[in-house]
Amino acid sequence: MIEMLQSGFMQRAFLAGVMVAYLAGFFGVFVVQRGLSFLGNGLAHAAFGGVALGILLDREPLWIAVPFTVAVSLGIVWLTERTRLGADTSIGIFFAVSMALGIIFLSQTERFTTDAFAYLFGSILAVRWSDIYAAGALVLLSVAVWRWWGHWAYATFDRELAQSDHVPCLRGDYLLAVSIAVTIVVSMKLVGITLIAAFLVIPAATARLLAVTFRAMTVISICIGVASVLLGLVFSWEYDLPSGPCVILTQAAVFTLAFAWKSLRSG
Repeated sequence: MIEMLQSGFMQRAFLAGVMVAYLAGFFGVFVVQRGLSFLGNGLAHAAFGGVALGILLDREPLWIAVPFTVAVSLGIVWLTERTRLGADTSIGIFFAVSMALGIIFLSQTERFTTDAFAYLFGSILAVRWSDIYAAGALVLLSVAVWRWWGHWAYATFDRELAQSDHVPCLRGDYLLAVSIAVTIVVSMKLVGITLIAAFLVIPAATARLLAVTFRAMTVISICIGVASVLLGLVFSWEYDLPSGPCVILTQAAVFTLAFAWKSLRSG
């Protein structure tokens, strides 16, 4: 354990992991409560298109993936609001287009094995200080939008009543979609594109089993996310296993325990 904490790359992984867990826990409760779990998966694959474009342009993939994924998130909200299509249909359209573009971009470059692999599956060794700075900036941004938490919560539980109270629901939807998109992009280095949707959903779903109020659900989701990152990284180090899957499996184990406890209490 001491040797692990003395390793520079593990220190960076812990620091980045805690910040990403906070972000995923904070925004994940809205994903779960609004039934938008597919949104995390869709934006993760949209981020894949941005990463592939960054690799093709020989630029830092993170900085290309951020505007690319934000544009997709805004497009999903816009298409859902302007048409009679459901959110899942809009997500599915952008999901497919982004993946197709990503495959085309990667087919034009030879750097797939060196760069894209880390983003697809996550890698502790791939976490750099630039990634930590990006996560830190997003944490500060999330603190700045805390005042929107009440608006988002109100619209989540009763959108029509929130609109009648002049709550800017559509503006809130755009802001929430952008926040989730950026969270997904900065999380890719730790858990990978293939697992980031679970990172958003599982802690929040566990918190929903345990919490009585939505505020408590938010706090519990953040705590579970942070604890699972710490435990998952320790497990990964001790048994020489990939970090991302270890974190997700730790979250799944916590969910299983919460479900069993809830079932025993209700039984």
